[in-house]
Amino acid sequence: MRKNEISWNDKIKLALRELERKMQKEGGRDGVWPRPEEVEAWTAERQQRRNSGQYCGVSVHAENKTKEEIRRKNFAQTVLIQVAKSAAFALATIALLQGVGRLLPDSVTVSNTVNGRELPIYCVQTDEKKVALSFDAAWGNEDTQKILDILKKHNVKVTFFMTGGWVESYPDDVKRILADGHDLGNHSENHKNMSQLSDEEKRSELMDVHTKVQELTGYEMFLFRPPYGDYDNNVIKVARECGYYPIQWDVDSLDWKDYGVDSIIKTVTEHKHLGNGSIILCHNGAKYTADALDTLITTLEEKGYQIIPISELIYRDNYHLDHEGRQIGN
Repeated sequence: MRKNEISWNDKIKLALRELERKMQKEGGRDGVWPRPEEVEAWTAERQQRRNSGQYCGVSVHAENKTKEEIRRKNFAQTVLIQVAKSAAFALATIALLQGVGRLLPDSVTVSNTVNGRELPIYCVQTDEKKVALSFDAAWGNEDTQKILDILKKHNVKVTFFMTGGWVESYPDDVKRILADGHDLGNHSENHKNMSQLSDEEKRSELMDVHTKVQELTGYEMFLFRPPYGDYDNNVIKVARECGYYPIQWDVDSLDWKDYGVDSIIKTVTEHKHLGNGSIILCHNGAKYTADALDTLITTLEEKGYQIIPISELIYRDNYHLDHEGRQIGN
């Protein structure tokens, strides 16, 4: 201790004595208070508590423990708050995704991608004995009226895929096809190999004929069949971006080869891929198609198949494709 330095004990004694004098001066209790021996005992006790790690009646270890408990409690509260915030964020995210799914089902629940490849719909997986009959209309028109009459006779609805040139050349037939309850499908503007075009040219091929049909009939087409069945990843992507379901086929009538009526009927009805959900390809303007149609429909119906348009066969959302292009509901 430095010279003339007053210890804490002495300071305490002086403070207590000063308090005693004031109390006595102001008329406090008679005699000396507190008594010197009490002061000495009290001072000694406080010193002992300091030396043993205590202060103000609270152990330093207890104080440290209390602080640790407070820190743990605060940490736990912080974690709970963060968990609550994360849970709220997760719920909000789920709600957002569900909302988007309702507004934009195709962008969320639809997949045309299989092992990195973009595929069109070749057929549909279904337990029902339903098939879709389709006609590509790109050139002639000699047999369109006959085809429509036979379809009406059987009360069968189908899908016609039309080029822009065909729509321009035969607007009345386009209107009748729609009036009879058949699908109007997009077969491109100029019947080019779509995979050989730029993305901008692809869009033009799709949307030019789309606009023509819309202005002629008010109908918004949403089914697209690439000419020659030619496509690549970009063709499918562009079609999807334009709001179209790309459609192929799994049963080809080969009517365009002009092998004759019996050949068309046999090729379709005995085709190895014919089954529930099949999409059948035919053409108007082919030499024997109209003549084979009546028997073709009858034979398919005798096999137990119901013939419907593609729009009623495919899934509009909640689907994916397998490696064969079969559309499967999720």
